[in-house]
Amino acid sequence: MESPMVIGAAVAAAAMGGRYFLTAWQAFRTRPAVPHLRRFYHGGFEMVMSRREAALILGVRERAVMDKIKEAHRRVMMANHPDAGGSHYLASKINEAKDVLTGRTKGSNSAF
Repeated sequence: MESPMVIGAAVAAAAMGGRYFLTAWQAFRTRPAVPHLRRFYHGGFEMVMSRREAALILGVRERAVMDKIKEAHRRVMMANHPDAGGSHYLASKINEAKDVLTGRTKGSNSAF
């Protein structure tokens, strides 16, 4: 009499485990894809901003097209704008990064 109860308990446990596995698998498949890269530039600033540093600040490539630079500048500036509680210094560095990448610098450090 005990063997049918043991078999029933084992079947029920297997069914519950399978159900848990299927829901976990569906949740794993539908998760959003997260890039493994850092989202923002972590580190101090150089004395004279280079194209590499400007690209790191804005999160674009050094040879990005003008539209991507403007979109990245807008996105980063919205997150760090002084009127929204951001820093004036960071806002000036973000603007400087945009100027370096678009070629509007006063110095001669923007050699293409």
